[in-house]
Amino acid sequence: MRRTDTITGAADHMRIGPWRGDPALALLSPTPGAPPSPEALDRALGAIAEAGYRAVLTPALTFPEQSVFVECGFDVHERLHLLRHDLFNLPSPSAPNVQIRRGRTRDIDAVLNLDGLAFDGFWRFDLDGLLDARHATPRSRFRVATVNDRVVGYHVAGVARRLGYLQRLAVHPDAHGNGIGTALIGDALGWCRRRGCDSVLVNTQEINQRALSLYRHLGFTDEPTGLAVLNYTFADGSNP
Repeated sequence: MRRTDTITGAADHMRIGPWRGDPALALLSPTPGAPPSPEALDRALGAIAEAGYRAVLTPALTFPEQSVFVECGFDVHERLHLLRHDLFNLPSPSAPNVQIRRGRTRDIDAVLNLDGLAFDGFWRFDLDGLLDARHATPRSRFRVATVNDRVVGYHVAGVARRLGYLQRLAVHPDAHGNGIGTALIGDALGWCRRRGCDSVLVNTQEINQRALSLYRHLGFTDEPTGLAVLNYTFADGSNP
């Protein structure tokens, strides 16, 4: 189970794959807004242990989604801020001397390089992480920001029903302060509104004050409860 597999049972639907290519660490992703039953989660943990993983992480989960995982023995790995934009007064999707265009295959190396500069080792994307973000929702948008044909930022946005998600936003550290993040956010929010969304969600680490300040400045407001990434470690590599 070193590629991304799917476990399905009744209403439960979960994806399992290695976290950022780590063969010892599994990412267990439930359907957004639809946490699995305790029985389905127990079966998933059994399959993960049999596949040789030593530990499991979840994506960022809302407070209601966390309860079944906590009851099955998961702990909090990191808490995140969750913010919402109601799609009024959108920021401009442009910045001086910056072009925003569709992300292409030839951009991926540059995108992953700047992502590695923008995030610490635990959170930075590899290719699988980028593809996961693009396929996490039924519809998605991948755009890069360039200056003189050099990729200096990118975003991945998604839509599921009437809710939008800013899945990823990264700007090269050398390009901070030039309005690139604002333009990328404006592009993502505008696309979500054109797709019929009522609002857009984004999460960010509690320690990432730069991103948090930008989101709040551009009209995002904090949700009453945040998110948490949860983890589970198998005892002696045995089944739970």
